[in-house]
Amino acid sequence: MFPIRDHNPSGRTPYVTYALIALNVAVFLAYWPLFADERALTLFFQDWAMIPAQVTQAGAYSGLVTSMFLHGGVMHLAGNMLFLWIFGDNMEDRMGHLPYLAFYLTTGIAAGLAHVIGGPVSQVPTVGASGAIAGVMGGYLLLFPRARVDILLIFIVFFRVITIPAALMLALWFGFQVFAGLGSDPDMGGVAYWAHAGGFVVGVVLTLPVFLRLGGPRFWAETHGTPPHPEAQYSYRRTTIPRVRKRR
Repeated sequence: MFPIRDHNPSGRTPYVTYALIALNVAVFLAYWPLFADERALTLFFQDWAMIPAQVTQAGAYSGLVTSMFLHGGVMHLAGNMLFLWIFGDNMEDRMGHLPYLAFYLTTGIAAGLAHVIGGPVSQVPTVGASGAIAGVMGGYLLLFPRARVDILLIFIVFFRVITIPAALMLALWFGFQVFAGLGSDPDMGGVAYWAHAGGFVVGVVLTLPVFLRLGGPRFWAETHGTPPHPEAQYSYRRTTIPRVRKRR
Protein backbone atom coordinates (compact mmCIF):
# COMPACT_ATOMS: atom_id res chain seq x y z
CA MET A 1 0.00 0.00 0.00
CA PHE A 2 1.79 3.12 -1.26
CA PRO A 3 0.40 6.68 -1.13
CA ILE A 4 0.90 8.48 -4.42
CA ARG A 5 -0.79 11.86 -3.70
CA ASP A 6 -3.34 13.58 -1.52
CA HIS A 7 -6.28 15.83 -2.39
CA ASN A 8 -5.06 18.53 -0.01
CA PRO A 9 -3.54 21.56 -1.82
CA SER A 10 -1.34 24.06 0.03
CA GLY A 11 -2.05 27.73 0.50
CA ARG A 12 1.62 28.68 0.14
CA THR A 13 4.69 27.41 -1.67
CA PRO A 14 6.39 24.77 0.53
CA TYR A 15 9.93 26.09 0.15
CA VAL A 16 11.28 24.14 3.14
CA THR A 17 9.81 20.84 1.94
CA TYR A 18 11.30 21.39 -1.51
CA ALA A 19 14.66 22.32 0.04
CA LEU A 20 14.67 19.20 2.24
CA ILE A 21 13.95 17.00 -0.76
CA ALA A 22 16.69 18.70 -2.78
CA LEU A 23 19.18 18.41 0.08
CA ASN A 24 18.48 14.71 0.59
CA VAL A 25 18.89 14.03 -3.11
CA ALA A 26 22.08 16.14 -3.34
CA VAL A 27 23.69 14.40 -0.36
CA PHE A 28 22.80 10.98 -1.76
CA LEU A 29 24.31 11.83 -5.16
CA ALA A 30 27.46 13.09 -3.43
CA TYR A 31 28.26 9.68 -1.96
CA TRP A 32 26.60 7.58 -4.67
CA PRO A 33 30.01 6.46 -6.08
CA LEU A 34 30.75 4.75 -2.74
CA PHE A 35 28.07 2.12 -3.47
CA ALA A 36 30.57 0.54 -5.88
CA ASP A 37 32.98 -0.03 -2.97
CA GLU A 38 31.36 -1.81 -0.03
CA ARG A 39 34.26 -1.14 2.33
CA ALA A 40 34.32 2.59 1.54
CA LEU A 41 30.54 2.82 1.99
CA THR A 42 30.75 1.01 5.34
CA LEU A 43 33.45 3.41 6.57
CA PHE A 44 31.37 6.37 5.38
CA PHE A 45 28.32 5.17 7.32
CA GLN A 46 30.49 4.48 10.37
CA ASP A 47 31.42 8.17 10.37
CA TRP A 48 28.09 9.77 9.48
CA ALA A 49 25.26 7.35 10.27
CA MET A 50 23.61 6.99 13.68
CA ILE A 51 24.97 3.98 15.59
CA PRO A 52 23.07 3.37 18.86
CA ALA A 53 26.08 1.94 20.71
CA GLN A 54 28.15 5.01 19.87
CA VAL A 55 25.39 7.26 21.19
CA THR A 56 25.00 5.43 24.49
CA GLN A 57 28.66 4.59 25.08
CA ALA A 58 30.56 7.46 23.47
CA GLY A 59 28.01 10.28 23.33
CA ALA A 60 28.21 10.53 19.53
CA TYR A 61 24.99 12.53 19.20
CA SER A 62 25.91 14.18 15.88
CA GLY A 63 24.79 11.07 14.04
CA LEU A 64 21.22 11.76 15.14
CA VAL A 65 21.25 14.73 12.76
CA THR A 66 23.55 13.65 9.94
CA SER A 67 21.84 10.26 9.54
CA MET A 68 18.60 12.05 8.66
CA PHE A 69 20.09 13.06 5.31
CA LEU A 70 21.59 9.70 4.35
CA HIS A 71 19.90 6.79 2.59
CA GLY A 72 20.80 3.19 1.90
CA GLY A 73 19.75 3.07 -1.74
CA VAL A 74 17.74 4.64 -4.53
CA MET A 75 14.42 3.07 -3.50
CA HIS A 76 14.99 4.04 0.14
CA LEU A 77 15.50 7.66 -0.94
CA ALA A 78 12.62 7.66 -3.43
CA GLY A 79 10.13 6.22 -0.94
CA ASN A 80 11.01 8.71 1.77
CA MET A 81 10.91 11.69 -0.57
CA LEU A 82 7.53 10.60 -1.93
CA PHE A 83 6.05 10.57 1.59
CA LEU A 84 7.65 13.95 2.37
CA TRP A 85 6.31 15.46 -0.86
CA ILE A 86 2.77 14.23 -0.17
CA PHE A 87 2.44 15.20 3.49
CA GLY A 88 5.09 17.86 4.09
CA ASP A 89 3.61 20.75 2.12
CA ASN A 90 0.39 20.85 4.17
CA MET A 91 2.25 20.77 7.50
CA GLU A 92 4.49 23.60 6.32
CA ASP A 93 1.42 25.51 5.18
CA ARG A 94 -0.13 25.33 8.67
CA MET A 95 3.05 25.79 10.72
CA GLY A 96 4.98 28.33 8.68
CA HIS A 97 8.35 27.79 7.07
CA LEU A 98 10.83 28.08 9.96
CA PRO A 99 8.61 26.46 12.63
CA TYR A 100 8.05 23.56 10.24
CA LEU A 101 11.81 23.17 9.72
CA ALA A 102 12.36 23.08 13.49
CA PHE A 103 9.51 20.57 13.81
CA TYR A 104 11.03 18.34 11.12
CA LEU A 105 14.50 18.31 12.68
CA THR A 106 13.13 17.75 16.18
CA THR A 107 10.99 14.79 15.18
CA GLY A 108 13.95 13.30 13.30
CA ILE A 109 16.18 13.54 16.37
CA ALA A 110 13.43 12.15 18.60
CA ALA A 111 12.93 9.24 16.20
CA GLY A 112 16.63 8.47 16.36
CA LEU A 113 16.52 8.47 20.16
CA ALA A 114 13.53 6.10 20.06
CA HIS A 115 15.62 3.74 17.96
CA VAL A 116 18.49 4.02 20.44
CA ILE A 117 16.16 3.16 23.33
CA GLY A 118 14.93 0.12 21.39
CA GLY A 119 18.46 -1.20 20.88
CA PRO A 120 21.01 0.75 22.96
CA VAL A 121 23.96 -1.57 22.24
CA SER A 122 23.31 -2.10 18.53
CA GLN A 123 26.36 -1.59 16.30
CA VAL A 124 24.27 -1.37 13.12
CA PRO A 125 24.46 2.04 11.37
CA THR A 126 21.04 3.64 10.92
CA VAL A 127 20.29 6.04 8.06
CA GLY A 128 17.22 7.66 6.56
CA ALA A 129 14.81 10.56 6.82
CA SER A 130 11.87 8.28 7.62
CA GLY A 131 11.84 9.11 11.36
CA ALA A 132 11.40 12.82 10.66
CA ILE A 133 8.87 12.10 7.92
CA ALA A 134 6.96 9.87 10.35
CA GLY A 135 6.65 12.95 12.56
CA VAL A 136 5.22 14.88 9.62
CA MET A 137 2.71 12.08 9.09
CA GLY A 138 1.71 12.14 12.76
CA GLY A 139 1.05 15.87 12.59
CA TYR A 140 -0.88 15.43 9.35
CA LEU A 141 -3.12 12.87 11.03
CA LEU A 142 -3.99 15.35 13.77
CA LEU A 143 -4.75 18.28 11.46
CA PHE A 144 -6.24 16.59 8.38
CA PRO A 145 -7.73 13.22 9.41
CA ARG A 146 -10.34 13.24 6.66
CA ALA A 147 -8.17 14.52 3.83
CA ARG A 148 -8.36 12.06 0.97
CA VAL A 149 -5.25 10.17 -0.10
CA ASP A 150 -4.81 8.14 -3.27
CA ILE A 151 -2.94 4.92 -2.62
CA LEU A 152 -1.61 2.25 -4.94
CA LEU A 153 -2.85 -1.06 -3.60
CA ILE A 154 -0.76 -4.06 -4.63
CA PHE A 155 -1.86 -7.59 -3.77
CA ILE A 156 0.17 -10.29 -5.57
CA VAL A 157 -0.86 -9.50 -9.19
CA PHE A 158 -3.69 -7.10 -8.34
CA PHE A 159 -2.91 -3.40 -8.85
CA ARG A 160 -5.41 -0.64 -8.19
CA VAL A 161 -5.44 3.03 -7.17
CA ILE A 162 -8.05 3.75 -4.49
CA THR A 163 -8.87 6.84 -2.43
CA ILE A 164 -9.17 6.55 1.36
CA PRO A 165 -9.22 8.99 4.31
CA ALA A 166 -5.79 10.01 5.57
CA ALA A 167 -6.69 8.81 9.07
CA LEU A 168 -7.17 5.25 7.83
CA MET A 169 -3.97 5.16 5.82
CA LEU A 170 -1.84 6.73 8.57
CA ALA A 171 -3.37 4.63 11.36
CA LEU A 172 -2.68 1.44 9.40
CA TRP A 173 0.87 2.57 8.74
CA PHE A 174 1.50 3.38 12.41
CA GLY A 175 -0.06 0.11 13.56
CA PHE A 176 2.21 -1.82 11.24
CA GLN A 177 5.31 -0.05 12.61
CA VAL A 178 4.40 -0.96 16.18
CA PHE A 179 3.47 -4.55 15.28
CA ALA A 180 6.66 -5.06 13.26
CA GLY A 181 8.74 -3.35 15.92
CA LEU A 182 7.59 -5.82 18.56
CA GLY A 183 8.95 -8.66 16.44
CA SER A 184 12.19 -7.02 15.31
CA ASP A 185 15.71 -7.19 16.70
CA PRO A 186 17.57 -3.84 16.41
CA ASP A 187 20.91 -5.67 16.75
CA MET A 188 20.22 -7.44 13.46
CA GLY A 189 19.61 -4.27 11.44
CA GLY A 190 16.76 -3.90 8.97
CA VAL A 191 13.95 -1.36 9.13
CA ALA A 192 14.04 0.99 12.14
CA TYR A 193 10.41 0.43 13.14
CA TRP A 194 10.74 2.04 16.57
CA ALA A 195 12.23 5.15 14.99
CA HIS A 196 9.15 5.37 12.76
CA ALA A 197 6.73 4.84 15.65
CA GLY A 198 8.61 7.23 17.93
CA GLY A 199 8.79 9.95 15.30
CA PHE A 200 5.07 9.57 14.58
CA VAL A 201 4.09 9.97 18.24
CA VAL A 202 6.40 12.96 18.75
CA GLY A 203 4.98 14.52 15.59
CA VAL A 204 1.46 14.29 17.03
CA VAL A 205 2.60 15.80 20.34
CA LEU A 206 4.49 18.69 18.72
CA THR A 207 1.52 19.48 16.47
CA LEU A 208 -0.84 19.81 19.44
CA PRO A 209 -0.02 23.53 19.99
CA VAL A 210 -0.87 24.26 16.35
CA PHE A 211 -4.05 22.20 16.64
CA LEU A 212 -5.11 24.06 19.81
CA ARG A 213 -4.23 27.45 18.30
CA LEU A 214 -6.53 26.64 15.39
CA GLY A 215 -9.34 25.89 17.84
CA GLY A 216 -8.78 22.26 18.83
CA PRO A 217 -11.96 20.19 18.50
CA ARG A 218 -13.70 23.30 17.18
CA PHE A 219 -11.23 23.27 14.26
CA TRP A 220 -12.34 19.73 13.45
CA ALA A 221 -15.99 20.75 13.77
CA GLU A 222 -15.52 23.67 11.39
CA THR A 223 -13.51 21.77 8.78
CA HIS A 224 -14.90 18.28 9.48
CA GLY A 225 -11.28 17.13 9.42
CA THR A 226 -11.00 17.99 5.75
CA PRO A 227 -8.47 20.35 4.09
CA PRO A 228 -9.10 24.09 4.60
CA HIS A 229 -8.58 24.76 0.89
CA PRO A 230 -10.80 23.50 -1.94
CA GLU A 231 -10.04 19.83 -2.43
CA ALA A 232 -7.94 18.94 -5.45
CA GLN A 233 -9.78 16.92 -8.06
CA TYR A 234 -8.00 14.49 -10.36
CA SER A 235 -9.43 13.14 -13.58
CA TYR A 236 -8.31 10.05 -15.43
CA ARG A 237 -8.14 10.00 -19.21
CA ARG A 238 -9.11 6.95 -21.17
CA THR A 239 -6.12 5.24 -22.74
CA THR A 240 -5.80 5.37 -26.52
CA ILE A 241 -4.20 1.92 -26.56
CA PRO A 242 -6.73 -0.55 -27.98
CA ARG A 243 -7.57 -3.66 -26.01
CA VAL A 244 -6.55 -7.00 -27.47
CA ARG A 245 -9.18 -9.66 -26.95
CA LYS A 246 -8.21 -13.24 -26.30
CA ARG A 247 -8.73 -15.66 -29.15
CA ARG A 248 -10.87 -18.67 -28.44
